[in-house]
Amino acid sequence: MCSVIDPPLLSIVTINFNGYKDTCELIDSIKRHIHSVSYEIIVVDNASRQQEGELIKSNYPWVSVICSTVNLGFSGGNNLGIKQANGEYIFLLNNDTYVCDDHFDVLIKLLKENDRIGIVSPKIRFAAQPQLIQYAGFTSLSHITLRNKAIGYAEVDNGQFDSTYQTGYAHGAALLIKKTVIEKIGLMPEIFFLYYEELDWCTKALENNYEIWYSGSATIYHKESQSTGEASPLKTYYMTRNRLLYAWRHKEGLLKWISLLYLITVVSLRDSLKFLLSGKYHLIKATWEGIIDFIKLPHKLS
Repeated sequence: MCSVIDPPLLSIVTINFNGYKDTCELIDSIKRHIHSVSYEIIVVDNASRQQEGELIKSNYPWVSVICSTVNLGFSGGNNLGIKQANGEYIFLLNNDTYVCDDHFDVLIKLLKENDRIGIVSPKIRFAAQPQLIQYAGFTSLSHITLRNKAIGYAEVDNGQFDSTYQTGYAHGAALLIKKTVIEKIGLMPEIFFLYYEELDWCTKALENNYEIWYSGSATIYHKESQSTGEASPLKTYYMTRNRLLYAWRHKEGLLKWISLLYLITVVSLRDSLKFLLSGKYHLIKATWEGIIDFIKLPHKLS
């Protein structure tokens, strides 16, 4: 049975967008494995085509389901769930993830025992190749190019990242945050819609003197890129637009303009040439639409 009391200690929030099977597998895995903490599950259906939110309500009556009439994106969907959350701690989990063990209490303990820590992410491994690591922390972003690396990416997990340490940023696929931190830094910025919103959120937490940690004591399995694809126009557009938007929001003075100029010229021209040589003309279009829409975007700091 689901470990639920009123109020629960933990609110698990996930977004469903035409991903009913994945969402059900996530819910089933949580119910099967998580018994160490009291929790609630909140599913936000982001205007799926086949009324999947209603199906989830019917099959999992103990799950709270919010049905949005429009697709609010990753940030807007998560914010709907956060607003309804009753837990002291909120765990944002992608619906294309699942769990195989019960170590959520270790993550909560880390946040509970240190007031400086505001956000923590667990180890993430690839579901398709579960022996391989996707995330064991992030390096910091470079100042101009805004690039960083996922620590342990594609390495076989031999326990080398089972420790706990401070990291540059949390991972949006599995992000545990204190509700009190959200009350201080605000909800996830909805201007991004998709990609970079969790990076912006983590940066805001850092700017408010919170620390971000990684814990290898818990593992999440992630079916990476099922919703948008590795090189889809959707992903290319938002990655291009939102990288520029992040620079605008978090860089200052001359460094901001150098970063923007580099991203618009060097990076976008390089990517366009790569897409041209591989015959992916639709990705060239998506790249430059992202740049144009960034320039036209009002209220970039909202």
